[in-house]
Amino acid sequence: MLHTTFDKRAWFAPRRYGYGAGLPIAWQGWMLIASYLAALAGIGMLDRTGHGAARTTAFVLFVIVTTVFVTVAARRTRGGWKWRWGEKD
Repeated sequence: MLHTTFDKRAWFAPRRYGYGAGLPIAWQGWMLIASYLAALAGIGMLDRTGHGAARTTAFVLFVIVTTVFVTVAARRTRGGWKWRWGEKD
């Protein structure tokens, strides 16, 4: 089962209009989104402590987690991320 996590199949469909990824087309894409949301919930709880160091740490973690999420989503989108004009592409 683990070998299917690291194969080269797409996890996300491309958007029809605009730039980026559409909805997930594989279970790995759904797990990536669920993991990202869980990480954001944990970061939000850390941010609510109100301490300066905790809030700074929460912000740094937010940037790191979001960068990883966007990078993985971009690499696992069918056809990559590019501007699309609907049926023309």
